[in-house]
Amino acid sequence: MDRRKFLRYTAYSAGALAVGALTLGAGCETFPTLPEPAVRDPLRFGPPMSGTGELAATRGAWMDLGAGRRAAVWGYDGQVPGPTIRVRRGDVVDLRIRNALSQETTVHWHGLVVPHEMDGHPVDPIAPGGEFAYRFPVLQRAGISWYHPHPHHHVGEQVFRGLAGAFIIEDDEEAALDLPSGEYELPLILRDALVDVAGELRYASDPTSPRGNFPVVNGVAYPGHDVARAVYRLRLLNGSNARVFRLALGNGAPMILIGNDGGLLEAPEEVDRIELGPAERVDLLVDFRSSALGDTIALRCLRSGWDLLHFRVARDDGEERGLLPARLSAIESLSPAQARAERTFVFEGHSRINGKRFDPERVDFRVPFGQVERWTFRAKGSAPHPIHVHGTHFQVISRSGGRGRVFPWERGWKDTVLLLDGETVNVLVRFDRYRGLYLLHCHRLEHEDGGMMLNFEVV
Repeated sequence: MDRRKFLRYTAYSAGALAVGALTLGAGCETFPTLPEPAVRDPLRFGPPMSGTGELAATRGAWMDLGAGRRAAVWGYDGQVPGPTIRVRRGDVVDLRIRNALSQETTVHWHGLVVPHEMDGHPVDPIAPGGEFAYRFPVLQRAGISWYHPHPHHHVGEQVFRGLAGAFIIEDDEEAALDLPSGEYELPLILRDALVDVAGELRYASDPTSPRGNFPVVNGVAYPGHDVARAVYRLRLLNGSNARVFRLALGNGAPMILIGNDGGLLEAPEEVDRIELGPAERVDLLVDFRSSALGDTIALRCLRSGWDLLHFRVARDDGEERGLLPARLSAIESLSPAQARAERTFVFEGHSRINGKRFDPERVDFRVPFGQVERWTFRAKGSAPHPIHVHGTHFQVISRSGGRGRVFPWERGWKDTVLLLDGETVNVLVRFDRYRGLYLLHCHRLEHEDGGMMLNFEVV
């Protein structure tokens, strides 16, 4: 199948995405203190892991800076990224987490809907030297989520130092699509980093700017990866503390968007660039079949000019893929007419929501179980604010001000949405799985640590 047929059968929208005029303010500034190397070190991946066993948060990990240089970091089981946990819908996760750090920690299963006592809430810390058994059923559709710490005041440092890993859910609906798998499926955790003059990772909590000055993908600065002339599935996660990535392929080729935070979208769509805020995920197909052997194609952040990752077309033995159907999944559509209540949340400065800083002992509001509500998120300075809701997924219905639209990667089910200064975003949300205490917060981690977070209870 040639490229023209591939694009025709993916049923992409007639109006191809154009976001070149977007303004992101603080997203993706560049500070080239670690220049791009002449020869890129190979990409690495978190080792595979099932949903059962043990996992330790430790200091004994390293980040590859290129040219034989390393920086000491923290990691799960001494790995950066941490093990890639892969489960199927209906499985029971049973993981004992050991804290080998000198700080309290928790594990938040970001994007998974779990009982509140399993959610990694900062009121349930794991003390240094302690352990906690996380046990919960996987009751949601296929997609890419992730896991990371969530202790109050220390989230920014612990994630920046390397504690993060991919969590992939599979199910029968997705399996029937025959999407690229095995070596043709690439989970990619994007972030930035900063090192001092000695080459050691440097963290200084600063809520006013992005943290890093060079890109890191899966624990490797400026990596490269050999690919075949084939279709690849890229599962992209923005695992940075504060940076917004504007992603595109360096050769201008299209990408086929098939999923986001909450799993598959209803239909594939061709896009030429994507804005990905901290904690957001997208699921893409990239077609290298029309590339020549020896070609290098960059995954680029257009805002910084960084080539995050180089794909080197190295062989001609790629597997053949079937046609991608015009419809990927059926998604229930929530309606504004269903909303029984409305709430507004104003994200102010670096530390407040509706004028309040986080108090772990205070319940800020209560939500009736099973009821659809309309929530309005409004930025009042110091954006970007990637807004994350625990305990459910939501649907984005409108954005006014700023970029003024809902983007293709914001359709379907989401758990995080990017809010820029001057923007108001409306979502429809329903909590219909568990009751209990959950969090609403900005996922710009220094904002979160500073108090831009609320407790709410599903009752």
